[in-house]
Amino acid sequence: MRLRALLENEALGLRLLGGDDELDRSVRGVMTTDLRDPSRYLSGGELVLTGLAWRHAPEDSEPFVRILAEARVAGLAAGEAELGRVPDDLVEACARYRMPLFAVHESVAFATITEYVVRQVSGERAGDLAAVVDRHRRMMTSGAAGGGPEVVLGLLGSDLDLRAWLLSPTGRRIAGPGVGAPGGSAADGSGGTDPGAASTAGPAATTATTDTTDTTDTTGTAAVAAGALPAEVGTALAAEHLAASRAGRRPPHRVTVGGTTYSLFPIGAAEDTPAGTPGEDRGAVLSDWLLAVEADAADWPAARLDLLQGVTQLIAVERDRRDAARTVRRRLAAEVLELVQSGAAPAEIAARLRVAAPVLLPGPDTAPHWQVVVARVDWSRDGSGGVDADGDGTATGPVAQALLEEILVDPAAQGAEPADRIAVAHTGGEAIALVPLSVLPPTGDGPAVEEALHAETLLAAVREPLSAGLDGDGRLTLGVSAAVSSAEGLRGALEEARHARRVAAARPGRVCAAGHHELASHVLLLPFVPDDVRRAFTARLLDPLRDYDRRHRAELVPTLEAFLDSDGSWTRCAAQLHLHVNTLRYRVGRIEQLTGRDLARLEDKLDFFLALRMS
Repeated sequence: MRLRALLENEALGLRLLGGDDELDRSVRGVMTTDLRDPSRYLSGGELVLTGLAWRHAPEDSEPFVRILAEARVAGLAAGEAELGRVPDDLVEACARYRMPLFAVHESVAFATITEYVVRQVSGERAGDLAAVVDRHRRMMTSGAAGGGPEVVLGLLGSDLDLRAWLLSPTGRRIAGPGVGAPGGSAADGSGGTDPGAASTAGPAATTATTDTTDTTDTTGTAAVAAGALPAEVGTALAAEHLAASRAGRRPPHRVTVGGTTYSLFPIGAAEDTPAGTPGEDRGAVLSDWLLAVEADAADWPAARLDLLQGVTQLIAVERDRRDAARTVRRRLAAEVLELVQSGAAPAEIAARLRVAAPVLLPGPDTAPHWQVVVARVDWSRDGSGGVDADGDGTATGPVAQALLEEILVDPAAQGAEPADRIAVAHTGGEAIALVPLSVLPPTGDGPAVEEALHAETLLAAVREPLSAGLDGDGRLTLGVSAAVSSAEGLRGALEEARHARRVAAARPGRVCAAGHHELASHVLLLPFVPDDVRRAFTARLLDPLRDYDRRHRAELVPTLEAFLDSDGSWTRCAAQLHLHVNTLRYRVGRIEQLTGRDLARLEDKLDFFLALRMS
């Protein structure tokens, strides 16, 4: 705002005592002080309000005005309550230094002037920021991103004193104060500066008090408290966001964590279907980024909400760019997995791996070890909470792919472009990742391989938010293979990861994982049995029992499973099934009659056991 605007507002009752030709100066803030030397609290552009308590003699006026002029303040407003009028020596000093001087009537409170200036400057700053965001968004729609989300969040911090963080759906901090800065301190331009300052979430102003000085600075130089968003808070915010979105509540979602209120804005939802509205794609909720603003948006005007909506659209462009950068890795994974699943020769797979390795693991390692991770998201058909395990048409491969890519990011990595080595493809309802493990310098008899991925470790940081996002009608299951060192081992690793995922799917919970170490030794051999042989073997043994169960509503297959799990103990099996032993004997006899096998023989028991595991 301009100084002359103060005279245009009759409610302020200000009288101009000098500086008519300086009224076009811009006012960037307001400061109230009665210190003799307030220079350390001035940054330029302020309207200084004073009650003249610092003036003990006429000679005090000249040094005071000189300090204000050297600090390039916009103007001085002196109250008349202390002395009854503004002294002539102050008027003369202001004229000497070309300092605009206003007289404040004793009936006008400094707080009234402060509120007016803050409101005017905040509105102008928000309008300027909105114009910047809109211009930047238009530029980015036809070209590469310029500056990334850090620049946008820096504008929110410097122009509106709003601390904000960009979070992944699992709560990983992508951008914002403290992200990527050494020691967890705020990075330059992120909005966090002086650790001793206090943060406000009201108008774009920050107030600090020292001795008898009250400083309100709308430039953000007094700034907000520094420091990164704690990881546990990011996780909690992501969980609250996913739960609110799944419940169909309209954003922004207002939540309180650790006594601090945050407003959460989704990133990446279709413009014509606002995130959080009923009918939104439930899979998209699980893959959207979110903007967490340390403020309560309940009382924000429409203009500020529109500004934050513009910011989310701008960041969505960055999200699209990040996804495009992963296209090469996704294509490499798809090509390798297609060769593996089609039974291609190991030499052909190895050649493709030699192409993939330098992209996924830059550096001297050209033949790393590999792990396979398989993930699947399943939704219940009717929303009742029961999961459609078959996933015929209801599983979401792209969503599983996005979640698996996020899960595989190093939990310690922060930023929009972490140094991940992610190659994830999706086929049907599955997402499959090829993860390279570098070969470290040898430390003994052979080369040392970097520590492999562990199923529970992968889910430790993401279980809480993803469980909130899946609550009610979805599940995420994950399987991790052992590390293999050659193309010949990839098919076995893929089947191993798939078996591990099935083990995880048999467990309770919305987010479950299992690793290769949880698979019995016979499971490791099954991937090498041709598919047609497996199908014929299981059909020969189990189809007669399944047909009988369908016709007679019997329970022969569950009875067979329980009998084998009980190691052939009639008493333990009958107790497990809540049957009389004679009823159990009848059922086992019927199984033997239909299949021509003898469950007293070890060989026949083993055949049934393998058939059940392969089915």
